Amino acid sequence: MKTILDKIMADKKPEVARIKREVPVWALKERASARKPLDFAAALRGNRVNLIAEVKKASPSKGLLCPGMDPVALARVYETNGAAAISVLTEFNYFQGSLDYLETIREAVKVPLLRKDFIFDEYQVYEAAAYGADAVLLITALLEQRRLEELIALCKELQLGYLVEVHNDSELFTAMMASAEIIGINNRDLTTFKTDTDTTCRLRPLIPQEHIVVSESGISSHSDMQKMKECKVNAVLVGEALVTAKDIPAKMKELLS
Repeated sequence: MKTILDKIMADKKPEVARIKREVPVWALKERASARKPLDFAAALRGNRVNLIAEVKKASPSKGLLCPGMDPVALARVYETNGAAAISVLTEFNYFQGSLDYLETIREAVKVPLLRKDFIFDEYQVYEAAAYGADAVLLITALLEQRRLEELIALCKELQLGYLVEVHNDSELFTAMMASAEIIGINNRDLTTFKTDTDTTCRLRPLIPQEHIVVSESGISSHSDMQKMKECKVNAVLVGEALVTAKDIPAKMKELLS
């Protein structure tokens, strides 16, 4: 039985192949060379649990989350209310994201931007840099160790940050063997879409303290943030709880207080 991740990748691979034919990689490299990415890692360090706030219009499991979303206005609210970085979903078919969101948000805010997509090809990394990303998400469930190593090396070459996402012990082992230094622990199982924040607390002790650790998914309250602080993570990535909040600044204050 195909998982949602299988379905996403079945669509993503031909989509990337098509775009590569339409926009040559040299054009992306030229565009990317015109700017210097912001320091994603530095933004996540500090004495508190930092917030990566996500521009997220929809999800495969919940459908439309934020009808009529204005990505630039949302990003400005995030920046004004203390987000250390902003995650921008660029996958269209399942999340209704867009690279255009990334480009227009980059022009509007001064915090680092994370491109959140299903990245498996160097072309997508150059694309992220060209459209204004300061870091990219690399999902270990999609990538063998050698491929992950190659993509991390390219990020370093382009001075891009990266967030290597894991969900279990096996994926964490792959990430560590690939020398990933910024680890995202996804509390959501991408095969079942079930969420359990205990995943972060279970995997965090297996990661060297000097690494940057981000907890992703399922964080929606002050008590969740307290739990993440006790688990000694550097940051959390929050999307759904913010875009569905009636008062986003108040929700961010609750999370960051």
